[in-house]
Amino acid sequence: MTVAFDTDHDVVYGAVDQLSPLIRRVTANNPSKFTFRGTGTYIVGTGDHVAIIDPGPRDDDHVAALLAAVEGEHVTHVLITHTHGDHSPAAAAVVAATGATTYGFGPHPPDAVSEADQAAPDTDDEPVDPEEAARRAEQAEQERPDTDFVPDEVVGDGDRISGAGWSIECVHTPGHISNHLCFALAEESALFSGDHVMGWSTTIIPPPDGDMAAYLGSLRLVAHRAERVYYPTHGAAITNPVPYVESLLAHRLDREQQILDHLSLGPATIPDMVAALYADVPEELHRPAARSVRAHLVQLVAEDRIGSDAGEATADATYSRH
Repeated sequence: MTVAFDTDHDVVYGAVDQLSPLIRRVTANNPSKFTFRGTGTYIVGTGDHVAIIDPGPRDDDHVAALLAAVEGEHVTHVLITHTHGDHSPAAAAVVAATGATTYGFGPHPPDAVSEADQAAPDTDDEPVDPEEAARRAEQAEQERPDTDFVPDEVVGDGDRISGAGWSIECVHTPGHISNHLCFALAEESALFSGDHVMGWSTTIIPPPDGDMAAYLGSLRLVAHRAERVYYPTHGAAITNPVPYVESLLAHRLDREQQILDHLSLGPATIPDMVAALYADVPEELHRPAARSVRAHLVQLVAEDRIGSDAGEATADATYSRH
């Protein structure tokens, strides 16, 4: 199944984009192969009851742009889709400046893999010039997990958060990470989809906390909802959400079948499978691809559809069909 990705998304960092009567967006200058053009922080509402969704990375310029965007208004709520380093760390600075209450599913899961881990080079001896090394170090610092974040208010599936002129339902969508939430804005039939559904790319599912079975279940959950537009934290709005989510689901099931077909040829390791199944993908993305392949293998081993010589779906196991 081919997914129709939308990579036509131009941004001006620090500018305020008015997306609808209730929604504004400010994009952080943290583009990467995992964040696309950068983290899009959403501002919901106006005046005395303003909510900020995913305040973003450890970036003073982005925090300053956010606070300038809401100058003269009262930020009452800060909502966190999940605790990867490009989403939640700026919450601390925003709360310090505004006194807002934070909302999230919970703190960072101990087993969750960060974008910095996903972006790390495959070997320690890869030659890197000093400027590139400094750039990588800065990116790794920005993207390390937000283990400091603890929500003031813990919210879960079906819980509601409201302010003057807006009301939001929390939708628990584990898979990418177990504490992932989407937020449904009733007044505009809109879903803030975080990293769960993005229009520019598929979502990485990194074990051990990343869970393919949970992710597929979460895709099916949002596909049965009625929202008419999705606002992911990275990339443009998705205006045909249900067909798009169905294409993502079909793509994952196709990948699962490709893994099974590859194993029908004989036992294989994860690097074997990545080399064959992602031959048309740049090698710099093979490491995160290996995590998604492993996520499929974890599910397939748990369902006893394949075997592993390690008895479980480890990174260096050899897999085979029964």
